[in-house]
This record gives sequence, structure tokens and C-alpha cells, in this order.
Amino acid sequence: MSSSPQHQPTALTVHQQSRQLEISFEDGASFRIPFELMRVYSPSAEVQGHGPGQEVLQTGKREVEIVGIEPVGHYAVQPSFSDGHDSGIFTWDYLYFLGSQQQQLWQDYEKRLQEAGVERDAPMPEKSGASCGHHH
Repeated sequence: MSSSPQHQPTALTVHQQSRQLEISFEDGASFRIPFELMRVYSPSAEVQGHGPGQEVLQTGKREVEIVGIEPVGHYAVQPSFSDGHDSGIFTWDYLYFLGSQQQQLWQDYEKRLQEAGVERDAPMPEKSGASCGHHH
């Protein structure tokens, strides 16, 4: 067994107009993943937190754009978003997951918004100093 990722992309295109990342894989699958979905589900600690239940609900990302995208080794890309977020490293497997599970992920996101009582387009609350380990 090699440790290479299961899903290898054959093409990756950033569509600024439609705000979607188009990615095609060796197995023939092809997805158009909205930047907003990528931003909301960024695998970074800033979004995911440092453990279960620590996730930070992202809002106001409908208009977010990808202003740059850097390869990370042969297994991932690191997009820079227009809101300054650039710490998420998206592996090919994770992008495949986002693409193939879009419907479910959007539903989960809508549900989390409802539970939190916030609008999808609400601005993110301002960060107050260090957000890590800072609980009331």
C-alpha cells in the first residue's frame, strides 16, 4: 500500500465569475465546489477549532473569493480567500469529499445557522484578542 492520497486530480480551475473551484479526478468524477462552501468548511484550526464542538460557525462568506491558490506537496492546495483566510490546507481527498457531499454539507450548514440563530450573510463577529483557550 502506498501512502499517496486516494484521489488524484487531473484538472483544477478557479472560476472567479461563478465563485467555484472546478476539479476533476482520475476516477472521472468532476465537481464545481463553491468558494463559500470551501471557506465555511475550511479544514483550518481557525474554522474547525481544536476539537469536537470547537468549530467556529462561518457566516457572511457568500461573496468570498479565492485570490490565490498554492500547491502543497503533491497532495493538497492552500487557497487564499479574499477575507484574509489562508490557513486551510485542502487535500485532494478533502476536496473530493466537499464536492461529492455538497448537498449534505449545505444542509448541515443551514441547520447550524438555524440552531445558532444567525443569518448566512451575517458578518463574522470581530475577533477579541486570542480566541484560543479564551472561554467565558
